[in-house]
Amino acid sequence: MTKKIKKPWIALAVVAGIPLTMWLCWYLKPKTKMVAAIIDKTVLTPAGQEHISFLWVLNHQKLTKTASKFYKIDHDYFGFFPLEKEKFRLKGLERFNNDQLQQLSEDINLVYFTDTYGIYRNEWYTQKNNNERSGMVYGGMSSQDIELLKQMKQKRKLIITEFNSIGSPTSKETRKQFENMFAMHWTGWTGRYFENLDTAKNKELPKWLINNYKRANNNNWPFKKSGIALVSDQDRVIILEDGRDLKNPMPHIISGEYGQKVLGLPEEIKYAFWFDVIQPDKAINTQVASFRMDVNSRGQALLKANGLTAVFPAVLMHKNTDYRFYYFSGDFCDNPVSLSSSYFGGIGAFKWLFYDSSNPMERSSFFWNFYRPMMTTILDQERGYNNK
Repeated sequence: MTKKIKKPWIALAVVAGIPLTMWLCWYLKPKTKMVAAIIDKTVLTPAGQEHISFLWVLNHQKLTKTASKFYKIDHDYFGFFPLEKEKFRLKGLERFNNDQLQQLSEDINLVYFTDTYGIYRNEWYTQKNNNERSGMVYGGMSSQDIELLKQMKQKRKLIITEFNSIGSPTSKETRKQFENMFAMHWTGWTGRYFENLDTAKNKELPKWLINNYKRANNNNWPFKKSGIALVSDQDRVIILEDGRDLKNPMPHIISGEYGQKVLGLPEEIKYAFWFDVIQPDKAINTQVASFRMDVNSRGQALLKANGLTAVFPAVLMHKNTDYRFYYFSGDFCDNPVSLSSSYFGGIGAFKWLFYDSSNPMERSSFFWNFYRPMMTTILDQERGYNNK
């Protein structure tokens, strides 16, 4: 009788002890100082959604800003800082002079531009319509940002950038400097998958997207299914619709041999968020992974007519003795993850608990299966460089 009572308690103690053991594994792991300059100009709340994934990896790997202090998501970045009652502070690199930028490049190990899209009036100030474009409050890559990148490249330090670093509202002149510096070119096109293109059912469709398409197509918007919207910097809009133009409406990222064997990337993964279309100089940059849109012959012809292809870069890398550089052609750092899970060693073994793979719009699986292994490897490699 006594034995039967004890067994459930033993099982319960074992189950309860797993999180404690995982936390102890994380807690006992030694800290490593790695100073990162994070540039994020699109921070609507202190939750720091646009750089949360990177902070998760830093925290999980016990990579700290000083010998003892961890990074704080609402404090340790350069850019837009939201305050209460529609107030804000700007603490970007624009306030730095050349000497200060030079010193910053000396002090840091790496720089990561997570987003320079910025903050717009309809997002920040209370208004009824959040789907229309409005005047910019703050955003775009600046000349000071370019100067820091130049210094980091000269010092052979790690540079990580991603969409939307050089798209709108970055000026053409600044964009050209970036493109020349890193041997790549933005085509002017961005895109995104939408689960439903029916305006009667999907109220989250951007009104500017719909209006720009209708303006060029006799005021028609005939789409009812899922698909991919592609938008140019000249406000041209292409819609690839499931069944009509696409065999499979969801864009996927396909990883090559280096991505799979070295960075731990899956061979293929869905991607349901914003991306941009770039053209790299492949003599200088390695295309580690590629976006693929599964078009039929009609979709292929529509892309070709607009100077586009169904396959284009997702992850670019230049890793040599002269400099180290990555460009991610998507909003890779913006994922719905919780920092609290980063405090547990071995949490990756339980990643299946954090997402529903049957939901086409979920983005957590991208973090666990693509971003996290890739960024963990990149930072592990950087730790090796710093220890030389």
